[in-house]
Amino acid sequence: MLNTAIIVAGGFGTRLQSRVHDVPKPMAPVNAEPFLNYQLRFLKHYGITKIILSVGHLANKIQDYYQSSFEGLQITYALEEKPLGTGGGIRLALQNCTEESVFVLNGDSFFDIDLPTFYGLHLQKHAQISLALRKVKDAARYGTIQKEEDDRITLFSEKSGHTKEGLINAGIYILDRKVFLNNTVADKRFSIEKDFFEKQLQHLIMKGFDFEGYFIDIGIPEDYEKAQDDFKGFNY
Repeated sequence: MLNTAIIVAGGFGTRLQSRVHDVPKPMAPVNAEPFLNYQLRFLKHYGITKIILSVGHLANKIQDYYQSSFEGLQITYALEEKPLGTGGGIRLALQNCTEESVFVLNGDSFFDIDLPTFYGLHLQKHAQISLALRKVKDAARYGTIQKEEDDRITLFSEKSGHTKEGLINAGIYILDRKVFLNNTVADKRFSIEKDFFEKQLQHLIMKGFDFEGYFIDIGIPEDYEKAQDDFKGFNY
């Protein structure tokens, strides 16, 4: 089992600024504590011991709150000196990491899956990159993913704007450190979704595995408000 996770926590959160404007989106308060706390406890539950927070926008708010630890988790930071996008921020974090493979999570979503099962599938299917996927009834704001019977991802479809069921990228990945570093450029702004996953689809063994656990993305006000109720019963 892996022991290190990177959490992407450097975004601007423009769609949520009507509710939260003075802290980074992962620090948005959910029942009087940062949303990020729920992710950290989830990771700790599955034996993760080291967290690298990829930070940029309002980074000091995160650093001042967590400093070097949280409930027994060791926390370090990969600080962007200029905006690097999700991909560039993850690359910077991987340069601070010695493990061969790591979990990577989006800091503004939560997907309740069994991480050891996810990692087991990653090994069993000989994947270089793995994505945790979730079927949703309305995939309009996410875009969808298609894959073959062996779980190899074949297509990333753009956001359609139309209500339809589909498999989405639910924001938890397993990355091979060397593979990612060897196929990306340092100190360059890029999106992990558009500029890495989609462009490397034909060149790397990229697998997607379906899970049915609870999923929420707090990036829009409606779902942020929903999280206030949903997380009252949080049990990690």
